[in-house]
Amino acid sequence: MDIKVAEKVYVAIGTDPQEGFATLEWALRKWSSPSISIVILFLHAANNTSKDYVYTPLGKFPANYMSDERLEGLRKMKEEENDKLLSRYKAFCGKVKAEVLKIEKCNEPLQKLLLELISHFRITKLVMEITLMKSSYGFRKSHGVLSGSFHIHHRKPEFCQLFILSGGKLVFLREENSKGFIEDDQGVRANGKGTLRDWSGQIKLSEKNLCPTASSSSPSRFPDQWENNVEEIESYFHQLISLNSDEEGPEAENETLWNGPDVQENKSVGDTVEMLRIKIGRARDVTKLKKKEAKANVERNARAEWAICLCTHRSEELEARIDEEIATRVDLKKELDNAEEEVCEVRNEVEGKKGKLSSMLELQHELSNRLQQSSLAKYRVEAELEKAVTKRAEMLREIEEWRRQRDVLQRRIEFCKDKDAIGMANRLTDSSFECKEFTAEEIRVATDNFLERLRLKSAGDSTNVYRGRLNHTAVAIKLYDSENGLSHEDFQAEVKVLSQIRHPHLVSMIGFCSEPKCIVFEYMHNGCLRDALFYAPRSSRGSNLNWHARVRMAAQVCSGLAFLHSARPRPIAHGNLNPSKILLDHNLVAKIYGFRPSWYYLPNMESDFWAFGNLVLQLLTGRNWAGLVDEAIVMDRAHIVKVLDDGAGKWPVDLAVELAGIALRCISANDGPPDTELSMATVKREIDLVRQKAEEIMAGREHEAAADGGEEVEDSDVPRVFICPIVQDVMKNPHLAADGFSYELEAMEEWFRTGHDTSPMTNLKLNHKLLIPNHALRSLIHDWHNKRSIPLS
Repeated sequence: MDIKVAEKVYVAIGTDPQEGFATLEWALRKWSSPSISIVILFLHAANNTSKDYVYTPLGKFPANYMSDERLEGLRKMKEEENDKLLSRYKAFCGKVKAEVLKIEKCNEPLQKLLLELISHFRITKLVMEITLMKSSYGFRKSHGVLSGSFHIHHRKPEFCQLFILSGGKLVFLREENSKGFIEDDQGVRANGKGTLRDWSGQIKLSEKNLCPTASSSSPSRFPDQWENNVEEIESYFHQLISLNSDEEGPEAENETLWNGPDVQENKSVGDTVEMLRIKIGRARDVTKLKKKEAKANVERNARAEWAICLCTHRSEELEARIDEEIATRVDLKKELDNAEEEVCEVRNEVEGKKGKLSSMLELQHELSNRLQQSSLAKYRVEAELEKAVTKRAEMLREIEEWRRQRDVLQRRIEFCKDKDAIGMANRLTDSSFECKEFTAEEIRVATDNFLERLRLKSAGDSTNVYRGRLNHTAVAIKLYDSENGLSHEDFQAEVKVLSQIRHPHLVSMIGFCSEPKCIVFEYMHNGCLRDALFYAPRSSRGSNLNWHARVRMAAQVCSGLAFLHSARPRPIAHGNLNPSKILLDHNLVAKIYGFRPSWYYLPNMESDFWAFGNLVLQLLTGRNWAGLVDEAIVMDRAHIVKVLDDGAGKWPVDLAVELAGIALRCISANDGPPDTELSMATVKREIDLVRQKAEEIMAGREHEAAADGGEEVEDSDVPRVFICPIVQDVMKNPHLAADGFSYELEAMEEWFRTGHDTSPMTNLKLNHKLLIPNHALRSLIHDWHNKRSIPLS
């Protein structure tokens, strides 16, 4: 579909606002179609100064009297006035699309400039006020104004229609007897004689007679004209009525003036001449009267046109108001319909609310009945509660009794532990201590002739280490196979070296047996670190190996290695340090185990540094794979946080990063040149600081938890008395055996079904197989589970 281009009407106006608004108003009245756009050709002088004189609001002054700054200020002031006038012109156009072209009048004639604009823009309709020509020919050169207008009229292209206006009134250029003159649509003519003001005034005078208030009309198109002239319109209406009643008078008078005595044929020539003279006088009087009547008729016609003009505008205004009122009524009708619909909806809503209210009243009545029933039930519950309180008091007394028995049992356990510890310490610290050599019979009795069930396992694989009891003490017996080629001298050398090593974090040797070749070590109840870290169930791993316990184990292993590296006369290297060589006692204290004779006196310690760094990374991540070290080298802080073992609880990030930094230093000891400042003693000092920070963090958390009621305080170390010696797990149904120790019922029944009649702890024969339920211990275990929010299944 073709888009219709709006036709442009060019209106040439100047700086005279009265003429400009009148010309624009005429153009807007003539072309009111929305497809028409107005282009305002604003013609103004290039500047308001000349070489000799300056034109100011106060008059003309010599140019040399004013400074350049003042001249520039006058120029800017004139430009601002022109811009404001253009804004008023565009606003006067209202909704009609309007645009402005500012044209500066130079020294060339104005008619030449206008012809160039017509050709350049292909102007098809040009509306021009005639007063524009006076700026080129002077205000008093009317002949030049007419010649300039005729010049444009004759030389314009055929496609251009020229409309010349004077005072908002269309005028026409006429030629008669080779002379030009201007004539308006009412036939009022002004020739080239006289000044421009004279013949322009003639045309304006005729316009004023037609519509006296047109010259004073504002750009808003007669907004208050009717209100200002309503009384005058009414008086004019009454005057017309009176004139209609008096129309016959003048006609009768005219008849009288014309109908005089006829000339008689028999009268003399002198009488006839006298009679004709009288008639001529009467004709003159009639002519004067007719002239007066014609003048009065012209005035009445002008006044009638003025009244018609006002009434037309008034009728148009009333029609617009009527249309507006009709539109308003339609809108009000729509609003009324909407309001009626809303009232209907509100009425329906009220009906619905009434129904709900009645339902709520019924519900209130029902709730009142239930409240009464609840009150009765409350009285019965209060009575039952009093009974329950009484029963609770009795239960509290029983609980106090059980707690008293628990305290007695704990004191007995602590006494036994202290006694064993003192005995072990006395044996280990005795300067004259020498490892005891056990007989083969003692070894076989301790291991029940190397019973397969007593063979210790690591990651599900059997080892050459057996659990046994010697002198009522649990021990671990490592059996050396004679087929592996270990000579008697090498065995004795290993025994000698191990017997000389004593440290809290090194597995202590208790004794040995020459045949069969075996070494007796202290028994580590929680096995090796590899099983606890990688193969234990995730629930028990999180409770036993939390982040705090792992930091403590790293410090303990570092302490043992530092002791070996600082041994005298020559330092000792482990050579094969890994999580399977770290054993845990019943209190999760880490001790190093597994020295090999070929690695005892190695001067090169870098392998222990690398192994310890790898061990720390395994404690941090809970992972054991070949690429862990390579991945750790490129880890940053964010990556370390991602790979931390969440099974250890919420790690303190700064602490974990610091521990990882120590591990990376130890790992990188083999890659570059030897670090003379790096020693296991230095690493021990650094890791002891990390352990101290961990202790402070745990103390702070326990203090905060205690301030909140103590409900979140958890003991990561399971009390040893809660663990079954057979299955090494917290007991659910503890029973007391004849040896005085408590065991899990199912484990002890299985022990008896396999043909055993000895104690699993002492390896001595039991007096009887009767198992007695240990209710006190079961109550303690139940309280411990409740404290840690772990249900007892």
